[in-house]
Amino acid sequence: MAENSGALTGAAVGGGGAGAGSPATAPDVDHGLLSALFDRAGAGMYAVDGAGRVIACNPWAEHLLGYPPGGLVGLDAHQVLHPPRGDALGVLPSRHPVQSVVTEGRRVSGDQAVLLRADGTPLAVWWTASPLPRGEDQAQGAVVVFHDTGAERQRKERRADRYAHSEIAREQAEFDLAEATWLSELTLALVSTLEAEEGLARLARLLVPRLADAAVIDLVVDRGRVRRTAWTHHDPDQVPPGVLEADPPAYDDTSTAALAQVLRGGPTQQLTAPFYADQDSSGISPSGMAPSGAGEPDEAAGPDALGLATTAMLAGLEAVYTLIVPVRLRTSTFGALTLTRGAPSPPFNDADRVLAEEVARRTALGLDNARLHAQQANIAATLQRALLTDLPPVRTLELAAHYQPAERTAEVGGDWYDAFLLPDGDLALVVGDVTGHDIQAAARMSELRNMLRALAVDRPEEEPGAILQRLDHAQAHLQLADSATAVMARLHRTGDGRWQLSWSAAGHPPPLLITADGKARYLTDGHAMLIGLRPGTPRPTATTELPPGATVLLYTDGLIESRTQDIDTGLTRLRQHMAAQHTQPLDRLCVTLARTLGDARDDITLIAARIPPVL
Repeated sequence: MAENSGALTGAAVGGGGAGAGSPATAPDVDHGLLSALFDRAGAGMYAVDGAGRVIACNPWAEHLLGYPPGGLVGLDAHQVLHPPRGDALGVLPSRHPVQSVVTEGRRVSGDQAVLLRADGTPLAVWWTASPLPRGEDQAQGAVVVFHDTGAERQRKERRADRYAHSEIAREQAEFDLAEATWLSELTLALVSTLEAEEGLARLARLLVPRLADAAVIDLVVDRGRVRRTAWTHHDPDQVPPGVLEADPPAYDDTSTAALAQVLRGGPTQQLTAPFYADQDSSGISPSGMAPSGAGEPDEAAGPDALGLATTAMLAGLEAVYTLIVPVRLRTSTFGALTLTRGAPSPPFNDADRVLAEEVARRTALGLDNARLHAQQANIAATLQRALLTDLPPVRTLELAAHYQPAERTAEVGGDWYDAFLLPDGDLALVVGDVTGHDIQAAARMSELRNMLRALAVDRPEEEPGAILQRLDHAQAHLQLADSATAVMARLHRTGDGRWQLSWSAAGHPPPLLITADGKARYLTDGHAMLIGLRPGTPRPTATTELPPGATVLLYTDGLIESRTQDIDTGLTRLRQHMAAQHTQPLDRLCVTLARTLGDARDDITLIAARIPPVL
């Protein structure tokens, strides 16, 4: 904005005409201050005399009206500034509001007026006119103050635009946040369980009704075979029985069904009804309609089982709009996600399609992680079993062992069992647990087990307590493990044919003895501290006679203890189950106990020996 230098342009306000007199101000008023205020006011200002001639104006009025400095003074404001026609200030001078200010001495204003610039263009203003006093009862002249409402309107419009844009940005941010939160919930549903089917069932429930009226997830079992893994509908009662439950039929490389195209590596298929309404008696596969973006339909394509089944499913769901999205990661296609909408739901748009493909991508990532975990868990379980020894052939005893790896881990652990014949013919039974749950724990377990074997075979006449004491020395010298628990038992047949059991427990749960009549008790004697805590401390050995038909069970803590069950409760449950099922064959009994009582989050190891029922 250009400002003219100097003070008030034209004569002082309050005189009898242009250039007349001095300002009608009190003697003690600073005239320079008044002139500066008039000059620098933030609005256009001009003064007229009784005849309507401009006698003074400030630079801002000249700027807004397009006049050079001093060019406005002396002009007839009624003729020059006010339009000849119009309903703002464009009225006859005798009827002009400013004239009424001069003649009547009252203040007037307006908010929808027009002034003419020097070039003849209109300037929309709001204005106020106040009389210039002369004497006590007379008024001659007026001061007009005006503002450019066009500029103000533009500022308001710019503010409104900025507000509108900020509102749009805020709404978009809220939408993006809601979408990101929803995607996070989907991801959590997939990763919070390592059971693929459970995760997919959760996923399907989150997809409906947020993205579709119905969601179906089919996974590839092997080449050409598909298994329906999860499905949901916003109103299950409206779905005819059998529409969603059955697995899709097998397909081959010649199948033109939309689902087959996706499973063979094709892109997302977008279908729109009526794709089943005009079906003839022979049936038309869904690929006989025009999937969006898939080119022209293959009119010569004959019916195939997968296409007919998909068509029947969509008809049963009363689907109007359908997306079949590949569940794919890199070059591996795990299956397909089918989303449907019926009337009156809107069709899938590009944003829906992008979102569905992101959901499918995350689903594929979750399935890939579950697959890798299953492979690793299988490798770990195989390695763990390879570290365990085979049971020796014993004709006079029934012998069984069972190892059950943790379901939710892909690591080998430190649990082990062992059974081997000593040089004098006695049978040694061992169960132990090395601290830790990783490959290092498994390696230490293997070293400790082999060392215990060597010590037992080297001096077969020693009692189990003495052998564990020597293992303490070896562990401290060779640093086989930080700490470990173990129970070692020895089955010995006396000269009169009876059986004796001697044992020693190193910080391990006690052996369980159950007789042929179902009476069970824990062998709590012969107990001492963990291996590796105090090398050199003598370890006790306890002995008991085993009646015919008796069973001895050694086990690890995964069978009796968990995060939701204390060890005393677990011991009671084990004793009760043993008493109720002691007549089962040992191999079946071990499996039953592990599956019924064991904590699936921990490894479980059992070994059992049964004395013949008669001497």
